[in-house]
Amino acid sequence: MLHDTDADADAGKDRLRHFVERVRATGEVWGLHSEGSWAFCESNEYEETDVIVFWSERAEAVRHIAGEWSSHEPTLVNLEKFVSNWLPGMEKDGALVGPNWDAHLNGVEIEPAEVAEALLR
Repeated sequence: MLHDTDADADAGKDRLRHFVERVRATGEVWGLHSEGSWAFCESNEYEETDVIVFWSERAEAVRHIAGEWSSHEPTLVNLEKFVSNWLPGMEKDGALVGPNWDAHLNGVEIEPAEVAEALLR
């Protein structure tokens, strides 16, 4: 199920579409990593649910290195590993995906299985 936390639902869905298109084209997913921890936020929709944020471009990940993520570094996850390992693991852990969130950390919260399905279409 798609969970929209963005005040502008269309903008969040546009960022999701861009994420899927760009990741398919490049085979690259970018996250922020620091000392065994990946950048995540608490869900705006569900209590005790984490949203792990990923971007389709390194430059977008870099723009988010600030505040509590100031010690994080942009880290590449290739598409095959993202789909075969990351997304099933996130599904098992009950985490959601935050694809291409903006500078204010607005965007959609989406189930990992839905992201996998979109990437594999």
